[in-house]
Amino acid sequence: MADAAVARARLQEASDAILAGVTRMLPTWVEQRIAFIADAWGRLDPPTRAALDAGAVDAAAAATTRVTGALRDLFATDAAAQRTTPLEIVRSAAREVTAVLADAGIPPVDRDAFDERAFPDDVYGVTPSTLADLGDEDLGPLQLAWGLAKTRVLRADRALPGDGDA
Repeated sequence: MADAAVARARLQEASDAILAGVTRMLPTWVEQRIAFIADAWGRLDPPTRAALDAGAVDAAAAATTRVTGALRDLFATDAAAQRTTPLEIVRSAAREVTAVLADAGIPPVDRDAFDERAFPDDVYGVTPSTLADLGDEDLGPLQLAWGLAKTRVLRADRALPGDGDA
């Protein structure tokens, strides 16, 4: 049972670190992705660009509130009942980015066939590949640490008394 407690502590540590990192980095990531696409398109008049920039700030706040709430819900759920990952939840922030860009009239970008299949709603190609894509390299390994810790929790929960190897 000591293995189960250690596994749960490691899962909690990874979860807490992911939540803190996403809370810190996601607002800037949302704003930067919107600005990057708008700058690349380069056809917004000053009033429309000002509205887009204001919308980016609002979208960043909304995405951060929604995504961190979903992460808290995930992390509060028993490991065996979890049906998603932190990265999948973070990737959903592309929704707010897309809404702001589309509202500004910016057309979708060309994407490769894989991205079109994997992320059909991300018409601007902004979905992060890893947690590190939010702008903090230390977030990248946390997804792996979280997955390994979750696996250890699941293994420990299935271990029979006397198995000795959880």
